[in-house]
Amino acid sequence: MNIPTAIYEVLYVSTLAPDQPVQVVADIAARARVANAEMDITGLLIFDGQRFCQQLEGPQKAVLKLIERIRNDVRHVNVEVLHHGPLAARRFHEFSLAFSTVEDEDALARMEQLDGSAALAAFEAVREELVL
Repeated sequence: MNIPTAIYEVLYVSTLAPDQPVQVVADIAARARVANAEMDITGLLIFDGQRFCQQLEGPQKAVLKLIERIRNDVRHVNVEVLHHGPLAARRFHEFSLAFSTVEDEDALARMEQLDGSAALAAFEAVREELVL
């Protein structure tokens, strides 16, 4: 009998490390797609040219392990978790990692000031404007 695993989500923002070229973002996204698929993690990564905002969803243990890896990744600085907790249903079940840039260069800076449900609402507003 297959028991469904509870879904857990983490929403965080971080900044591209000053010594990292912007081109590294494509490598981050490509590698994450493969690794996330192996760990049953789905989500969305948004990049504004300087900041990342990512929503990760999947089995709690896998998601928490991944956020620790991201915290220790030298390509990111100022990793800040804005929200984490159980999730009723995946938002991005069709993507191991959807990736998009955002036109509003201040959107992620504003989101960085929020947490909890306010951060999730801001993330949803940004997501609705993206073409995935």
